[in-house]
Parts: sequence; structure tokens; C-alpha cells
Amino acid sequence: MAKVKTAFFCQNCGTQYAKWQGQCNACKEWNTIVEELVQKPEKSDWKSPNTKSKTVSVPLKINEIDTAKEPRLDTFDGELNRVLGGGIVPGSLTLLGGEPGIGKSTLLLQISLKLPYKTIYVSGEESPKQIKMRAERVNPNSSNCYILTETKTQNIFKQIEVLEPDIVIIDSIQTLHSDYIESSSGSISQIKECTTELIKFAKETATPVLLIGHITKDGNIAGPKILEHMVDTVLQFEGDRNHVFRILRAHKNRFGSTNELGIYEMQGSGLREVTNPSEILVSKKDEELSGNAIAATLEGMRPLMIEVQALVSTAVYGTPQRSATGFNAKRLNMLLAVLEKRAGFRLGAKDVFLNITGGITVDDPAIDLAVVAAILSSNEDVPLQKDFCFAAEVGLSGEIRPVQRVEQRILEAEKLGFDTIFVSKYNKISLKNTAIKVQLISKIEDLVDLIV
Repeated sequence: MAKVKTAFFCQNCGTQYAKWQGQCNACKEWNTIVEELVQKPEKSDWKSPNTKSKTVSVPLKINEIDTAKEPRLDTFDGELNRVLGGGIVPGSLTLLGGEPGIGKSTLLLQISLKLPYKTIYVSGEESPKQIKMRAERVNPNSSNCYILTETKTQNIFKQIEVLEPDIVIIDSIQTLHSDYIESSSGSISQIKECTTELIKFAKETATPVLLIGHITKDGNIAGPKILEHMVDTVLQFEGDRNHVFRILRAHKNRFGSTNELGIYEMQGSGLREVTNPSEILVSKKDEELSGNAIAATLEGMRPLMIEVQALVSTAVYGTPQRSATGFNAKRLNMLLAVLEKRAGFRLGAKDVFLNITGGITVDDPAIDLAVVAAILSSNEDVPLQKDFCFAAEVGLSGEIRPVQRVEQRILEAEKLGFDTIFVSKYNKISLKNTAIKVQLISKIEDLVDLIV
């Protein structure tokens, strides 16, 4: 038996120390350093002792490496495919995080039941009967999904060797423990060791592994920060449990873009893909209201129509308030200064509240024009026509600046039935025979004359 080694880890950031101290030097948190027993009798391996490989990796020329034999695996879920960049890459590790009850387990169970590949769903949190009860609501007739309730990694790998699945799903990484580390499940050292074993298994067998990860009260993945560096893809499942819509984002993706967005609707039968996000981001109103404007934005390659709501009112308490939900508050202050300086609107003594509907956060500068239009509409109490939409950036001198892929935004607006879209005069547009009117403007004063 090897000598037992004691180490001290920060529970917040995972930094290791030789002895205990009150404050972590890395993250500056107090009383987060705990002692853990670290014991490794031999180097861990996911394989059983009698099947360990004796092969040694050798250098290969990059132009001789063939990737055609390992195409991406289709998840049969359009939203997940989009966020991952076209499907699951063989041998990759994907980490899915989100708040408790948001639908992480439901999403991966639903995908495992739809896949035509042999899938093993490993759960350390539920019994087989509990998983079956949830599966009956989604797809009870799947014959390719195998359920395993186990938390010890050595036992999991034994079953994987027997079953030889195409995809492995772990729910969750914080519940696993390895015999090579003598500490409780969910500790820093256990999470690192279990993830290391799963990475070695995935890379050697080209089997993709999907992990569910818990998050802290700050919204970060629980465990050491190194966990997010070890995996290939980090997905975040967001949303309000009081609402039915969920948003899937990629915070890290080695095989695709991190700008893509997937939207789901939580129903009694599981999660429904929302293929037309504008249906939830733009509200349907019978009467026209002031302070509402529609912006044409982009999330990755997907065009979205979002609704911007603004409320301008007289400041009652002396100091005007500036509040923005889903939009950068500093950029809102900049746009208000441009309106006051270039368009002559006196907003310095008024409260301004801004909201992006649907619970999403947008950082696309192309919604600047819609924000300005909503503020002007609320300030003058004049509703905008409901078939107007906007796609342009506003500069500090009041000029209307061009934005990227404006033609894609115009076509999306036309598809959704808008009659007029306001864009920059300096955008190069080659579209012809479109049903939508493209209104070209060059400065903010032009917008004021057209809508107020």
C-alpha cells in the first residue's frame, strides 16, 4: 500500500496548498480550504488489469490523419446539433451545467431515448424505476438506451467494456468516485480524478461522453475550474423555472462556434425544440403600445427577431434611474447621451427602463437602433407601427453604422411578415424583388423624423 498523502484544496477554485490557511491566494475567498486524503497505489486506468493496452502513441503527420471515418454523430435534436456545431464529435467530452430543476437530466435522457445508437445512461442520483417514470413521458419504447445506477468509476468501466456503447451519459460527475482517491464524492480531487479517467476512456475508444455538472449559487460549474479546461465542450442550460422556455448556450466549444443558441419549451412530455424563436421573443398584441420596438439580431448563424421594451418617465426621487434587463447598462447610458446631444431630447431628468423580452441577454450592437426607437416612442408616447423593425448600430456622433449580414436579417424580417426594416445607408445590399421595404437612414435625426 502506498503512503497516504494529505493535500489541501480550495473548494471554490481548486487551488492546491501544502498546508491549511484561512484565505485562498487565488480567489481570495475565506474558509474554503479543506484537507483531503490523496492516495494512488498505481496510475489509474479505465481498463481492467487484464485488458490494458500495451500500445504506445507515435507521432503522425497531420496530413496523414484521416477524419472521414469518424463523422459527427447526429443527436436527432436540431437545437443541440446547432449548439454543438453539427453533432457530437467522437471521443469528445461535453459538460452540461445548469440550475437544479432546469431540465438537464430530462434533456440528456430525452436525447438518449431518441438516438438510434447504443447508449448507456449512468445515473448516480436516481434509481432505475425513477428514470423509467420520466422516460415514459418522453419515449418509453426505446430499445437502444441502457440504464445503469452506479457511482464507482471502476464498476462503470466494467459494464462499458461488456456493453460497448456508442455514447456514454453521466448524471452527474459530482456523484462519481474512484477507488484511487480516498475522499468523498464531489470533492475537488474526486472530480478531477473521475474526469481524467473518463477523458482517457473517451480518447482511446473514440466514444463521446456527456457529463451533467452541478452549479454553485454564483452560477458557475461546481468543482475546480480546471474541470472546464479538461473537457472539450461546456454547455449551459439557462432559464427561469417559473417560465416554460429554456436556452442552451455553448460557453466553450473546441469543435464549433460559441455564438450559437438553442431554445426549448418545457412541456409535460419533455422538452420541445423551438425552431422559430421569434414566436416567443416577439409578443402578439392586438393594440399598439408605445415603447415597443422590434430588432433583427443574430445569435451565431441564426437570425432572431426580438422585442425591445422601454419606459421613460419623470424622475420622482430626484436622481434619475437607468435600468436595463438583458442589455448592457453602460451602452444604454451612451445611447441616451447621443439622443440628448444629437437629437435634442432632454432625458437627463427622466427615469429610463429597458427590457429585452423572452429572458435572453443580447450583446449585438445591431439592436442599438431598436433601443433608440423604443426610447423615443415611450418618451413621446407615440406607438411605433407594428410592422416596423430595426437593424443598425448607433455611433457616438449620431451616425447610423452598418452591421454584419444585414441581408440575412432583412430576409428573416420579411419571412415573419414585417413591412419595413430600418438599416444603415452605408450597408451594401444586393437583394432584389423583396416584399419588405428597406428604409435607409444615415443619422439619428432621420429616425426621429420618420417615427416621431
